[in-house]
Amino acid sequence: MIDASQIREHLEVVGSDDRHVGRVDKVLETDIELAKLDLGAGFKHHLIPRSWVDYVDDEKVHLSLTADAAKAAWREKH
Repeated sequence: MIDASQIREHLEVVGSDDRHVGRVDKVLETDIELAKLDLGAGFKHHLIPRSWVDYVDDEKVHLSLTADAAKAAWREKH
C-alpha cells in the first residue's frame, strides 16, 4: 500500500486512463476524501479507498482503475 504521507491535500486524482476523478480534500485512515468543490466530483464529497492508489507523483494521485470505474464505485459522504 502507498505511504499515506505521499498523498497530499489538493493533489489531482486521476484514473489509470489519466482522466480527472477529483482532488484530495483529506486523507483518512483507509479512504481519501475528495474535495466537494470540484466539477468532476459533482460538487459532493466522495470517498475512495486508499487501496485504489497505484502511485503518487509530484502533481497527481494515480489510481489503478479508470476514472469511470472509480466514479461508478466511489461512496458519497453523508
